[in-house]
Amino acid sequence: MLGKLLCDRNVIMLLGLIVGLAWGGAAPWTEPLTLPGLALVMTLSTMGISGSLFRPLGNVVKPALAGIAMSYAVFAGVTLALSLLFVRDPALRTGFVLLAAVPPAVAVIPFTLFLKGNAAFSLIGTIGAYLGGLVVMPLITICFIGADFLNPFKVILVLAELIVVPLIASRILMWAHLDRRLEPVRGSIINWTFFVFNYTVVGLNRDVFLHRPFSLLPLVLIAFATMFLLGWAIEKASDLMRIDPEIRTSLVLLGTLKNYGIAGGVALALFNKEATMPSTVSAIVMILYIVWLQYRQRSVPVHAG
Repeated sequence: MLGKLLCDRNVIMLLGLIVGLAWGGAAPWTEPLTLPGLALVMTLSTMGISGSLFRPLGNVVKPALAGIAMSYAVFAGVTLALSLLFVRDPALRTGFVLLAAVPPAVAVIPFTLFLKGNAAFSLIGTIGAYLGGLVVMPLITICFIGADFLNPFKVILVLAELIVVPLIASRILMWAHLDRRLEPVRGSIINWTFFVFNYTVVGLNRDVFLHRPFSLLPLVLIAFATMFLLGWAIEKASDLMRIDPEIRTSLVLLGTLKNYGIAGGVALALFNKEATMPSTVSAIVMILYIVWLQYRQRSVPVHAG
């Protein structure tokens, strides 16, 4: 029974949150592992995606534009509106601006696989949003913070490390026929890598969560709204437009998940620890959101709408 629980994706994700709250002493040591870990997850998640999905070029344009629209029009619009209405602290508001400005979470691709969405659509949509972010990110920061705090060169480096290099690495593994050997353990590696990520995020901010939980309530409510409620709205709109269920799943993830690691890193480097709280709280709510999506998928039959 214990072995079965320790192989369950939902249990592993929640375990990272619980361990981080109970003891965060190792979080500073695991923090440097988070970015390489996400790159590893990307490599394993894209291992089964054929390179032919980028041909012809016409097949790329639509999902790339969808990724840009979902991340910077839908999510950013809702997040900025809610933060302007309900957040008074300048540092916290800055954190939400950065959250709106960054690209989607790299985890959109593996989560798409978990939820049986269209992995190719999510991959191209994520790449499109990262490329679009080179223009959109500085514009958002200029409009809402007043200066261009984001270096496009750093965004290119992140794009290379978390998207381009893992995609190339996955091709090499497939050409070397190592993907077949990795397949039996691929899920476990991805799940426990997310455990390390979740533990680190929670552990680094453990004191705030334990000693000042009520101060986080507005952040939790905004994070809840931009995932659970916004995801529901995207689903309903997709159903009305009779969008394929697999692509609908991809649109929901592209429109509700952001790269909280980049947002928190930029906030910490250019502002202060308080500005990292929106991204940190959102990362924790994301864990619950993904668990809920998977639970609902298991409980409710999928239909075209």
